[in-house]
Amino acid sequence: MGLRINDTIPDLTVTTDQGTFSLHEWIGDSWAILFSHPKDFTPVCTTEFGAVAQLSDEWAKRSTKVLGVSVDGVEDHKRWKADIETVGRAPAGFPIIADDGLEISKAFDMLPAEAYLPDGRTPADSATVRSVFIIGPDKQLKLSMTYPMTVGRNFAEVLRALDGLQMSTGNGVATPANWNVGDDVIIPAAVSDEDAKAKFGEFTKVLPYLRTTKAPG
Repeated sequence: MGLRINDTIPDLTVTTDQGTFSLHEWIGDSWAILFSHPKDFTPVCTTEFGAVAQLSDEWAKRSTKVLGVSVDGVEDHKRWKADIETVGRAPAGFPIIADDGLEISKAFDMLPAEAYLPDGRTPADSATVRSVFIIGPDKQLKLSMTYPMTVGRNFAEVLRALDGLQMSTGNGVATPANWNVGDDVIIPAAVSDEDAKAKFGEFTKVLPYLRTTKAPG
């Protein structure tokens, strides 16, 4: 059974290029992003890891930890990081899980339970290990996205989605299409006009079920 939104992620103990730890303990009170890749030393994945490295300050601003996953071993990860830093022109300070046993890939429903890595495998054998998972401090899955091998992920969109999740969590609002920090937010339809006025002050009624207001705080 795959993970669904609001499911608690499994508290697996993982081995990385920066040591062994439990996922829940590593996340702690932070937000976390788990981003997975089908193989080390592959072109699209290397550019993506470089993009993540470049955004280290942005992750820190959002109290968010990032954790890579690839179905190769620790020593491969350590060698690969030199290439990542060459492409990204930034230190790759985040850990990368060595998922050569496919435990993470199967637990997060990126590969079927019967999957295995054949001798002489290629990235095609683990092609669906191309996902992003955003996890809250409560250890629950908040968002997931899966990409094909040929399309590089847009980490500006991952940041935007993270901002939207952090805005909506605890503020009792939702975010509209193409929302960015500073834009108006949506008041949930379940909130009456009277309660919306008391909680948010002025709001705009675009439709009976679509009301917008300034973003809290």
